[in-house]
Amino acid sequence: MRIVFMGTPSYAKVILEEILKNNFEVVGVFTQPDKPVSRKKILTPPDVKKFILEKELEIPIFQPKTLRDEKAYQDILNLKPDFIIVAAYGQILPKNILDIAPCINLHASILPRYRGASPIQSAILAGEKETGITAMLMDVGLDDGDMLAFSYLNIKGLNADEVFDKLSVLAAKLTIKVLNEFESLKPIKQDESLVTKCTKIKKEDGLVKFNDNAKQVMRKFRAFKPWPGIFLENGTKLLDIKLKEGKKTENLGEITAIDKVSFSVQFKDGEVEIFELQEPSKKPILARDFINGKRLKVGDRIY
Repeated sequence: MRIVFMGTPSYAKVILEEILKNNFEVVGVFTQPDKPVSRKKILTPPDVKKFILEKELEIPIFQPKTLRDEKAYQDILNLKPDFIIVAAYGQILPKNILDIAPCINLHASILPRYRGASPIQSAILAGEKETGITAMLMDVGLDDGDMLAFSYLNIKGLNADEVFDKLSVLAAKLTIKVLNEFESLKPIKQDESLVTKCTKIKKEDGLVKFNDNAKQVMRKFRAFKPWPGIFLENGTKLLDIKLKEGKKTENLGEITAIDKVSFSVQFKDGEVEIFELQEPSKKPILARDFINGKRLKVGDRIY
């Protein structure tokens, strides 16, 4: 069985690794172009490419800027794949490529909920207790193809990075199951009345305000870890927080309690306990050191 694999981040790397462990023939890998990283703008390969290079695997790597070029189409056609497996690739597949072989996408939600670029973050923001992986046959629309199989995960209390890690393992196992059982699987059409969509996360999405609901602030913290994180209007990042019981809504932004390792701040309909934070252009600091350094007390505002 000849596989063309398309994927970019660590989530995809775990799936590719499992495909190789199960002795499928990966005849080519498509991933996003190398990107400049950090202030020094060091050109860095995506996780999938890095994995292939580090393992010294003899798999051709393709990094087209777009799949709409004739060359990208010809490259895939020449590889003669039986299946094209797609996992967080980062590009839309045009119809001419979809017609080469069955294209199976491992989408990180239980479709038709959370079609789009940020299914994990969106599930956490919505307060979902469960999400999962959908293996689907790709169509020309965005995540709207027929569904083949599912794998579920309880995400209560988990941060986005933890969910990514767990889902990548589930997606890897589900990929093998779908490849082995493809002929016997019965595709299920998505119910369009149940569709929800999600967009790409932007840095400014991490902004939280004192008049935000405390539960939603906690959901943002979980959804946006590690990136973009959450931060106050003055740019102070909240690096480690916990939701505290309490419904008081007056005195928003005031410190309500101070103890040995944390301090609490009033948000709408609840308090947020802060253990570590980082002011703009400064190093991360423990909550107690922040309080002592600024000589703050209960009733003060942190800015």
